Amino acid sequence: MKLDSLIEKATQSENQTVAVAVAEDEEVIDAVAMALEQNLADFLLFGDKEKILTLMHEKYSRMETNGNIKVIHANTNELAAERAVKAVKLNEADVLMKGNIPTATILRAVLNKEFGLRTGNVLSHVAVFEVPGYDRYTIVTDAAMNIAPDLEQKAQIIKNAVNVAKGIGIEMPKVAPLAAIEIVNPNMQATLDAALLTQMNRRGQISGCIIDGPLALDNAISKLAAEHKGIGGDVAGQADILLVPTIEVGNVLYKSLIYFANAKVGAIIAGAKAPIVLTSRADSAESKLYSLALALCSAN
Repeated sequence: MKLDSLIEKATQSENQTVAVAVAEDEEVIDAVAMALEQNLADFLLFGDKEKILTLMHEKYSRMETNGNIKVIHANTNELAAERAVKAVKLNEADVLMKGNIPTATILRAVLNKEFGLRTGNVLSHVAVFEVPGYDRYTIVTDAAMNIAPDLEQKAQIIKNAVNVAKGIGIEMPKVAPLAAIEIVNPNMQATLDAALLTQMNRRGQISGCIIDGPLALDNAISKLAAEHKGIGGDVAGQADILLVPTIEVGNVLYKSLIYFANAKVGAIIAGAKAPIVLTSRADSAESKLYSLALALCSAN
């Protein structure tokens, strides 16, 4: 599966709007310009209005007259984050995007009890990869938010990822809770949690997906590896969602796919009232565009 199809899917939904907190940044303006060229969405740009307009003029002067952009002045990062979050809260925007602002600052606004985007669910990072030579999307969660999630948090992380998967067209996602081995070992918490999550799924406590684990990475994604070990079931060798046990595992897997496998990726924070795009300066412009498209698909 190609991530370009997410862009096409996102353009099929009309009248979606992205609120960007602290948009006075060259890379943010690049990402917005690319999105506008693809007719992905309208944009509300919050931040230093003069700096934003100057950047727009210097880089893409035609953006200044684009009716799909509105620039709203905010004196500080905190105020820009608050106003962007409120725009989503008030249904003036469908997606929240981080601009040139610390992640902690925008998350404080997201979690604000008065005007934030809390739903009572765990917020989690969901990354969708296009891996060369692989015939389906690979969804990895959670590589950036939850450090060492417990069983209940893992259940919510799965639910968030399942919602994202459904947003991009995977009707019944197959979930592999990853561990180092495929059998339950009382000394390895990841295997215990994986077995319990599998049982919760079979009893209807986690619905809309198929969960089977514990599974090691090779048995989760390779039918041949699963067959060699005599592992059957609906998930082995064909997992859509890889649930990692800790943030370290997720971080290494995420970066390994990008740097060793040359995978393409789009990623969002799920579990809030609306999808959140937390772009990084290390992300390519292409990756930022995929993340926006993923968020817009998930918002539907």
